Amino acid sequence: MKVLFIITTDDGETIFNAMRLANVGVKKGDEVSVFMLGKGVLFEQAGNEHFDVMGQINQFEGDFFV
Repeated sequence: MKVLFIITTDDGETIFNAMRLANVGVKKGDEVSVFMLGKGVLFEQAGNEHFDVMGQINQFEGDFFV
């Protein structure tokens, strides 16, 4: 299956959960792409001790567009 995630928020919890779901899709063999748009481009600043956004993004093996 082909899946596209479009992330338009700088909310750490939302980005973390979207990337977690994207990583599950990749592990299941889906073709997953993530596109950061609007405030989503601030993803590097969105994480905190509860939501490791960069950890999920660094783990991601699909197409990633900013």
